[in-house]
Amino acid sequence: MTFGAARLLVVPAVALLVAACGGGDPEPAAPSAAASTHAGHATYTNPPSSPLRAGEHFQTVAMPRPYTPDPPAAGSTDDYRCFLVDPGLRSRTILVGSQFFPQNADLVHHAIFFRVAPEDVPEARQLDSASPGDGWTCFGGSGITGRRSGASVFGGASWITSWAPGGGERFAPKGTGVVLEPGTQVVMQIHYNLLATGGRATGSDLSSLKLRVGSPDLNVQPLSTTLLVAPIELPCAPGETGDLCDRTTSAIDTIRRYGSRSGRTIAGLNLLCNEGRPPVPGPTHSCDEEARQDLVIRAAAGHMHLLGRSIRIELNPGTPKGRVVLDVPAYDFDDQGARELPAPLLVRKGDNLRVTCTYDATLRNKLPELKPLKPRYVLWGEGTSDEMCLGVLLSTPA
Repeated sequence: MTFGAARLLVVPAVALLVAACGGGDPEPAAPSAAASTHAGHATYTNPPSSPLRAGEHFQTVAMPRPYTPDPPAAGSTDDYRCFLVDPGLRSRTILVGSQFFPQNADLVHHAIFFRVAPEDVPEARQLDSASPGDGWTCFGGSGITGRRSGASVFGGASWITSWAPGGGERFAPKGTGVVLEPGTQVVMQIHYNLLATGGRATGSDLSSLKLRVGSPDLNVQPLSTTLLVAPIELPCAPGETGDLCDRTTSAIDTIRRYGSRSGRTIAGLNLLCNEGRPPVPGPTHSCDEEARQDLVIRAAAGHMHLLGRSIRIELNPGTPKGRVVLDVPAYDFDDQGARELPAPLLVRKGDNLRVTCTYDATLRNKLPELKPLKPRYVLWGEGTSDEMCLGVLLSTPA
């Protein structure tokens, strides 16, 4: 996931990240994966869906055909692939939950589902037709500009839902939901990673998403996703050596693997979060962002990769109004589900939001997936062997 140079991005359709599981109909597509160590690929077993509530029904969207991951850069183990699917929406549709089924859990690192407005569907189809096979390569987002619909100010296509290891069935907080207009289609962006399989694709993947659809006349508050990002400047651990331990060399290699946009992200985060000062290598980095509008936080989540140790989101830190929104002192890549706040938290325009992430480069020599890799100066990057510092806030209008 890449978010350009923006530190905070408000998206009008939310990632339904709040996990809640219960009994119900079992889903045959759910994998039963073998054990792994902090890899996020194979500790995952999908629980059965909870029973339908009054007025609800399930609707499933899936990839058109099995896909075999093929990282575009030589020597890379990461493939971001987008697939356009048509859920056939003929009327106003309200989503109140979702459940993702990674059919090949050895390969699927995470998944994001984007709403594509009817006016932007031709652009998505053009991206699909211009790329061989099903779907298209999409590091950094869906690749859709959203110019026809006017969604370009939000980055083209907004989140509907997402999945990361540790997430089962997800429900929108009570009284909230995502409204989809007739003709809306969905882009499934799936991040495939081959670290756990020795750099080779072990078969194909045919993942799917089950949507929990509420009654058409359901009155809900629209959810939004606020993304808080901070730079990563993690040097090689003591005793590690190699050409990629040089920051400039590592940055060039990141651009080689993921394209020029990744370089702009690295530079932009430093410019905005450090006010253009030279990067300071270290395990912990933060970024502050001033809230651009009033909102009410309902839930929060944090996303890092395999070297992550802790993540924290704060509101107005260091002031009498300071509040801790999310505190994960022992980050586990296999448990990234969002935490619903005990009570909704009001944020006023001009309030300060801060995300802080801490990493441990010595984990590279302890994790089976990373031990074979060359040591590197770790920067913000798309791959599992790179890192991200991402705070996710689920909110409704104040």
